[in-house]
Amino acid sequence: MVITPDAIVVGAGLSGLVAAHELTAAGKRVALLDQENHANLGGQAFWSFGGLFIVNSPEQRRLRIHDSLELAWNDWSGSAGFDRLEDEDVWAARWARAYVEWAAGEKRSWLDRHGIKLLATVGWAERGGSHADGHGNSVPRFHVAWGTGTGVVAPFVEYAEQAARNGLLTFHHRHRVDELLISGGAVTGVRGTLLADDESARGISSNRDVAGDFELSAPVVVVTTGGIGGNHDIVRRYWPERMGTPPKSMITGVPAYVDGRMLDIAAEAGVRLVNRDRMWHYTEGVQNWSPIWPGHAIRILPGPSSMWFDALGRRLPHPCLPGYDTLSTLRHLRATPDIAQYDHSWFVSSQAIVRKEFALSGSEQNPDITGKDLRAFVQQRLLNRKATDPVEAFKTYGADFVVATTIEELVAGMNKLAPDAPPLDPAAVRAQIAARDLQMDNTFSKDSQVMGIRNARRTLSDRLGRTAAPHKILDPAHGPLIGVKLHILTRKTLGGIQTDLDSRALAADGTVIDGLYAAGEVAGFGGGGVHGYNALEGTFLGGCLFSGRAAGRHAARAG
Repeated sequence: MVITPDAIVVGAGLSGLVAAHELTAAGKRVALLDQENHANLGGQAFWSFGGLFIVNSPEQRRLRIHDSLELAWNDWSGSAGFDRLEDEDVWAARWARAYVEWAAGEKRSWLDRHGIKLLATVGWAERGGSHADGHGNSVPRFHVAWGTGTGVVAPFVEYAEQAARNGLLTFHHRHRVDELLISGGAVTGVRGTLLADDESARGISSNRDVAGDFELSAPVVVVTTGGIGGNHDIVRRYWPERMGTPPKSMITGVPAYVDGRMLDIAAEAGVRLVNRDRMWHYTEGVQNWSPIWPGHAIRILPGPSSMWFDALGRRLPHPCLPGYDTLSTLRHLRATPDIAQYDHSWFVSSQAIVRKEFALSGSEQNPDITGKDLRAFVQQRLLNRKATDPVEAFKTYGADFVVATTIEELVAGMNKLAPDAPPLDPAAVRAQIAARDLQMDNTFSKDSQVMGIRNARRTLSDRLGRTAAPHKILDPAHGPLIGVKLHILTRKTLGGIQTDLDSRALAADGTVIDGLYAAGEVAGFGGGGVHGYNALEGTFLGGCLFSGRAAGRHAARAG
């Protein structure tokens, strides 16, 4: 089968849909290929919480949050730590500046034009360490889309389906690309395998039965195939030495089709890959009691109040605090010699903390926001005497949750969940919590976590919905006690195909491959690694939008 559209888009996730929209809006004919079926349009983004990094937004200003391009760029550059500026970071740093300028400029109105609305509250993710020029957000910037990731994906799915009805876009589902065809420094098309039909529901692992092969030709190919989070072998292959040893056991925060295979396929075709040792995995993963894909994990999006203990029952050091510094925590857990052999850590909380501070990643874990149900949102998030229904379900059915009225009962339950680790000492755990509780007798404190709690509650969003009122965890009035076994959850790739600012893919010698573009996670969200070493959160969906838009717009103009 040989078809000659104006452009081929490989991957029907968010960045692919955005690129396809830009192309079809310019009148170009697009073949949209994906190894999954139609039910999976939108890819991994569909399952996301819908966080978007926006700078100096109307929502921030209404909450009296003073943000600016200058402050955001200081935070981004301090977090990214670009140190390969003569080589692998040369385009990544330029992409970073362009992205932060977009986030402080057109992004908010661009989302609005596409019908993507935002919650009135603004979250404070990745609060960072303790230095103004280091990692972390200085102010809340985490804007949640009304509709979560499902709502971000929805308009672009509709654009694609409308373009198909108009004869400008053809869906090629169950088409797995195995080869990029490049000749004379220019892309000419793709070649691959036809997979057998599979009518599985969204997210369910589909068959890989071969039904034939195919070849498609076009002067433009846009690669938007995502990252490596569903392939633990690749995660381990590129796990950086600076992060210690990879866990023996990990749980998975993305569907199985996020397999990273197009990265090696691109490299075999002569495309340059950079920063493959940079990745983003979470330390607050829990096993899903109702999984959709293999090893399906959910991340707890924590507020700042839970106490965090390592596998030996010791409180984690600053800045390894809930919601502060993801990779510092990951490095501490994986590189500290006496705990690196264990693949878990612990949250210890009160019911009062869990009720107000535990949110769960995933559109399906937030049905009130995903369904745009304002009444349910108010009832679940503001008026409910318990945690949200999904959080309460994890407390009841989740394999990693322990609920008890005393420390002794709690630690006994925690020890049952970790039979391969030395048993935790309830007296030692109690002593650490009691010492923290003593810091609650004043409005000031020497404990950095307690100071962070009080700082967080100075923002209206945190005080209303994300940070519990300071209290003593051992006070029965705020109970019961809750312990949560936390696992490493695989999620994002921060490196990938190196691209220029138009999303044009570069060859191994740094020259542009004519007609070949890359966007989204496969390109490190732009330039081969727009985040550098650290992400500020709310930046992954936005990176798909921004890089997919750049690829589609430039390809439409060039063609």
